[in-house]
Amino acid sequence: MTLLQNILAPLLLPPLGLVLLGILAGLVAARRAGRAWPGLLAAISGCGVLLLATPLAAGLLVHSLQPEMPPAGLPPAAIIILGGDMTEGQQGADIGQLTLERLRAGAALHRANGLPILVTGGVLSAGRPPLASLMARSLQADFGVTARWVEPRAADTRENAAFSAALLREAGVPAALLVTQGWHMPRALDAFARQDFPVQPAPVRIARAPRLGWSALAPRADHLLESWFAIHEWAGRAFYALRDGRVARP
Repeated sequence: MTLLQNILAPLLLPPLGLVLLGILAGLVAARRAGRAWPGLLAAISGCGVLLLATPLAAGLLVHSLQPEMPPAGLPPAAIIILGGDMTEGQQGADIGQLTLERLRAGAALHRANGLPILVTGGVLSAGRPPLASLMARSLQADFGVTARWVEPRAADTRENAAFSAALLREAGVPAALLVTQGWHMPRALDAFARQDFPVQPAPVRIARAPRLGWSALAPRADHLLESWFAIHEWAGRAFYALRDGRVARP
């Protein structure tokens, strides 16, 4: 009974309940209309959304982005924490959940090895401070760690790598640990490789291959976000490949 509730409840609640209704409407339209393909297309599209909402599809997509550990090179002498998202807090602009996860992991690495930290992230929306400034503030207030370098200009992963590598080279740092989510790591590694700056991945939230079972096939709206992040990363890597002629391998 509990398993049935866990499967039915997410399907009946928005947005998946509306998707299911759209699939049924599409199938009815396909049967009654003179031309069946619009209704079938609507039904197939809805089924695609439901599939992306399953733990199995989301898990496979995210797991496909896990990077292989590169061979050990120069010993890291710093920690680079990439900015991710921003939100609104009681005091105005604040770091988002993805960025907070990265800061927490970076602070833990700092306590373990004593390496200095670089935070990087530019202005995400007009009228808001650079994300790196908010990251440095949170790092100090929430974890008691001071960022040695604050890079406030980068607008994307490519610029994160370019500006961070320049700052660290100027400071005499030959290599660094790189902190970001596991699904974002391949694109980040590729960006730093283009700068010829050695980094070792220190991923947050390492994804495990999903286990097969009925629960892995039960759609849930929160898994749509995981699928979106994974598809966004694959699209970003494809864009890098078209623009620059190569792409990192996970």
